[in-house]
Amino acid sequence: MQTLTLSEEGLKSRSAWEAAGYRLPAFDREAVKKNTEDHPRWIHFGAGNIFRAFQANVVQNLIEQGVMDTGLLVAEGFDYEIIEKSYRPQDNYSILVTLKASGAIEKTVIGSIMQSLILDSEREEEYKALKKVFANPSLQMASFTITEKGYSLVDAKGNLLPSVEEDFQAGPLRPASYLGKVVSLLYERYCKGACPIAMVSMDNCSHNGEKLYAAVTAFAERWVAAGKAEEGFLSYVKDEKKVSFPWTMIDKITPRPDPSVEEMLRGDGLQGLDPVITSKKTYVAPFVNAEESEYLVVEDKFPNGRPALEQGGLIFTDRDTVNRVEKMKVCTCLNPLHTTLAVFGCLLGYTKISEEMKDADLKALVDRIGYTEGLPVVVDPGVIAPKEFIDTVVNVRIPNPFMPDTPQRIATDTSQKLAIRFGETIKAYEASDTLKTSDLKCIPLVFAGWIRYLLATDDAGKAFELSPDPMITAVQPVAKQFALGDTPSASEVKTKLGSLLENDRIFGVNLELVGLADAVAAHFAAMLAGPGAVREEIRKVLAS
Repeated sequence: MQTLTLSEEGLKSRSAWEAAGYRLPAFDREAVKKNTEDHPRWIHFGAGNIFRAFQANVVQNLIEQGVMDTGLLVAEGFDYEIIEKSYRPQDNYSILVTLKASGAIEKTVIGSIMQSLILDSEREEEYKALKKVFANPSLQMASFTITEKGYSLVDAKGNLLPSVEEDFQAGPLRPASYLGKVVSLLYERYCKGACPIAMVSMDNCSHNGEKLYAAVTAFAERWVAAGKAEEGFLSYVKDEKKVSFPWTMIDKITPRPDPSVEEMLRGDGLQGLDPVITSKKTYVAPFVNAEESEYLVVEDKFPNGRPALEQGGLIFTDRDTVNRVEKMKVCTCLNPLHTTLAVFGCLLGYTKISEEMKDADLKALVDRIGYTEGLPVVVDPGVIAPKEFIDTVVNVRIPNPFMPDTPQRIATDTSQKLAIRFGETIKAYEASDTLKTSDLKCIPLVFAGWIRYLLATDDAGKAFELSPDPMITAVQPVAKQFALGDTPSASEVKTKLGSLLENDRIFGVNLELVGLADAVAAHFAAMLAGPGAVREEIRKVLAS
């Protein structure tokens, strides 16, 4: 078996790679690299897995089709070791392993990333290179996958982060915060001709463009007010004909690099696969494993033009449609099903989401929540059919045995998710002339299941560790007024859980006011009866 090395030199052995089943970049990389250096069009911030598996693959396909003649630039502003230890040693190549529900596996070498940069104002050469990119009139877009908290300028108590406060006062010369560094690059663009650009958040959070706009504007306002930036900079940022902040909806599962995939690649003779855990606890590898399904819906607002990315499968539309797609996914067709499986997966002893879909009770439960309770109130966005979307979720995506996602991971921060994932459906029932909240049978069961989950004891009576959640210390003591084996009445449960059941910040609604508190209390009381009570209550609800 011939050894394979992921690098410019190693990929010259094309026949060996192809014999091992790899699809290689089919374009003149040097020519594209030169075009990208002279006329950069797209820079991306956030060098994580979803970027390598999704955006970089789309661009590679478009280069091969002749639709694009420039590649991607990527910058990392949080964990510099990702660039130093995972990008540059492989000459910015990576491997995308697409794991299909059918069992088919596709292995693609991604070579569309032409340069990787470190977003650090203290590294003169790195920062100079980034400023050069932003000063170039050809640059059309800067996109971001930096996680939702990457756009926040304050801590959990609402106080400005120290690095942000420092940057507000010091100005754009040598900022330390992530967004401060980005805005300083935008200021460089303003100073070198104020050319237009789209600043495109592609993070998996609602109204992501609005979040990015708010953060950028905050810096511009403070810098202008302090005399650290020219007065016209604020007008530039606020003029959507100059700087736009499109909303997007992204959906693709790219979990942590899986050991079984690593072993498969080693079996192909691939060298240098040892994963790296950085000093910031980022787990990086030269490969990404991902599902086949992917969606990226983008508000079509690009003042300096854009590549023809619709030819790569992206959907361009207006802001209202992006918002409807986001609500369809988050409130009905995907996220509520994931949370249901997370809560009951932990309680029923599962460690893989895909395995839960083989459980007839859990499969029936997510079907009821999605099709029966959710779809009647979903707003069809027009560009993606809700029924087709949920069909793919239930029949292809979640059951995919090659996607090693866990209920424990998805159960993280559940207190922050229930309001949007289920509360919006309840509100829609409240507002309906034909539907009643009393028609909802499974959503109250999920709420009760989450409260039962807070006891940190599974349905077999075995203790387990709760996933991280900022509200644990506040809500767990309320649930722990009860224990497995207790036999309280539903009214006693409702009385003791009153403050929790009425918390509209957690559930999106006051469960007492919308008439669901009694059902939640009754389900929770039943789940306390003893081992097996959780599954018994699920079956009881499904039979009703």
